[in-house]
Amino acid sequence: MKSLLSFTFLVIFAFSCVTQKVKVSKIDHWIDSTQIENNSFVGIKIFDPKTQEVIFSKNEKKYFVPASNTKILSLYASLKNLGDSIPALKFALKNDSLFISGTADPTFLHPDLPKSKVYDFLKNSTAKTIVFSDANFRNEVFGSGWAWDDYNDYYQVELGPFPIYGNIVRFKKSYNTLAINPPMFADSLFSSQNSFSEIKRKINENIFYTNTKIGQKIEFEQDIPYKTSSDLLQKILSDTLKKEVTIGSFMPDKTFKTLYSLPVDTVYRRMMQVSDNMLAEQLLLLSGGKYSDTISTSLSIKNLQKNLFNDIPQKFNWVDGSGLSRYNLVTPESLVFLLDRMLEQFPKDRLLSLMPIGGQAGTLKNAYKAGVPFVFAKTGTLSGVYNQSGYMITKSGRLLIFSFMNNNFTESASKVRTKTSEIIALLHENY
Repeated sequence: MKSLLSFTFLVIFAFSCVTQKVKVSKIDHWIDSTQIENNSFVGIKIFDPKTQEVIFSKNEKKYFVPASNTKILSLYASLKNLGDSIPALKFALKNDSLFISGTADPTFLHPDLPKSKVYDFLKNSTAKTIVFSDANFRNEVFGSGWAWDDYNDYYQVELGPFPIYGNIVRFKKSYNTLAINPPMFADSLFSSQNSFSEIKRKINENIFYTNTKIGQKIEFEQDIPYKTSSDLLQKILSDTLKKEVTIGSFMPDKTFKTLYSLPVDTVYRRMMQVSDNMLAEQLLLLSGGKYSDTISTSLSIKNLQKNLFNDIPQKFNWVDGSGLSRYNLVTPESLVFLLDRMLEQFPKDRLLSLMPIGGQAGTLKNAYKAGVPFVFAKTGTLSGVYNQSGYMITKSGRLLIFSFMNNNFTESASKVRTKTSEIIALLHENY
């Protein structure tokens, strides 16, 4: 009997090993098929957090440009440090003046987010004067390594201590009516004979140019970052609130209270699903507020790496919150490690609801077929870069964590996205 049991066990074990080898061989073939060119580079790790089994790995310890996969770092930092609501500003009422200082909250009058109580708080204040200070903002308005010629594009918004209207001007045309928000920029739009296809801002000024091509369009919408400054912030805030606003120079002290704006998940979900760079950058600054009153990207990253990421498998190069910079470098193994830690520390349903959802929401809406979703992952795209990292539910019901990173290709990113999604769908079907 013992011999028979031993023989049976050996047969089962050998069969499982062969099956595993076949599956690994298939995955390896699928992975190779994603390489559009011989010179492109792919890294992947697939991990079962329940059994602690590494399903497959290839170049998992190599560094890749993560693009918007960087937002996974910003999400984790925010989940750990920001509680259930976004800190909006620090305030103190002294005599007949309301003194306020920004925290880097990106939500105030943001056109794509719900209204918060911050507007009513400022609008209904009994103070005769609102005094705003940005003395705690010690940061460049652009991130390290950002492209200078993207200044006019919606995805490269200037950073600030207290963004208003998302730090953008929204031009929206419906038939013959062009709406401009904030309205105070209405007199800053001029006609031009240039043939560019969109509205263009002067690089160092809030002067915008349009042309006859745009005028001929029945419908049109474009978001353009405005050039920030303390004087402009004072002007917009005063115009919006219809109250006197002045600029001071002070740091908030212990007498200042904190006002909160929106529930954090409202902001996290938009950051992750539509890959909103502005929200990611400002949330990184907010997360650093746990360690210092100084608003600084580099200081935030330094403190976060020390306090939250000190045991990551491969130390990553991290310079911004959104992934716009190619200076960011991270490995698939480190991203899987972080996604696994998030799953240990926060409810699964909450995490899945924040991610782009395959076939349903965000940047993965068109990457997978509609139906019961099985992929919940962050994408990351730059020229020559396409990545997906997140969670997958297989047909057998297993929850797997994966990071699939593609770098150094010259073909269209959409082709790589299609092949990557096909492989992930095959993994879903076969595991």
